[in-house]
Amino acid sequence: MPHDHLAIAQRFSAEAAGWPVAPRFDPVERWYHRLTLTDDYEVWLLTWLPGQSTEIHDHGGSAGAFHLHSGTLVEDTVSVSGGTARVVSRELGEGAGRRFGSHHIHRIENRSARPAVSVHVYGPALTRMTKYRLRPSGLEVLTVELAGAQW
Repeated sequence: MPHDHLAIAQRFSAEAAGWPVAPRFDPVERWYHRLTLTDDYEVWLLTWLPGQSTEIHDHGGSAGAFHLHSGTLVEDTVSVSGGTARVVSRELGEGAGRRFGSHHIHRIENRSARPAVSVHVYGPALTRMTKYRLRPSGLEVLTVELAGAQW
């Protein structure tokens, strides 16, 4: 039976007092720390200062979810149909979360004036992530990063 990744993220967020590390904020780049790794999934804690974001990326075939522990983030979901890229934005505030499938491509950004903290779950654990550039003709692969080598 598959795990409910959003429920796992919500549970970890609710148990913040038990996190092995306190969230840290790095003015240069997003800060992240893996909270746990099981045979079926992994859980990550991420922090976001205003203006910090990811590149457009996928999760290398892993499904997952993320939950906003505090603050607000904007997710830009990217889909390509007939060679044309479509971007749909949604703002998620404290307490909100979102599940995604194994072929999900997105970018997350803190467009607010306040720091944000989020909990992310991936199942199975991430082995690679592909980063993309949005072009008029669709998505262009920039890099493929491997777990243990680039993060």
